Amino acid sequence: MKKKNRTKLSKKSKRRMLVFGSASICLILFLGVTIGNVWAQIFQKYYEKNFYEEKLKELKDEEEKLKVDVEKMQDDDYVARYAREKYLYSKDGEFIIQIPDEDDSEEEK
Repeated sequence: MKKKNRTKLSKKSKRRMLVFGSASICLILFLGVTIGNVWAQIFQKYYEKNFYEEKLKELKDEEEKLKVDVEKMQDDDYVARYAREKYLYSKDGEFIIQIPDEDDSEEEK
């Protein structure tokens, strides 16, 4: 009879195991959800970092092009030629005849 009593758990022990087991499961679930959220944030920041690094590269390329343009604009001959081509300015005694590009005529159709 003593062996049977030893294998049986008292109601108090069962209740204690149920409470601690439930608390452990709740704690494990809470930690799992928290860790999952942290990992999701890490991946989001990783993708944002890649996006902004690509954007930075594009902006640096554009900056280099603008620096070249600034250097070109220091030359008076270049500025004069640029103004004549871009804004159709002419020298004294010059006539401007504008011929449409092939690309422009195809886009209008």
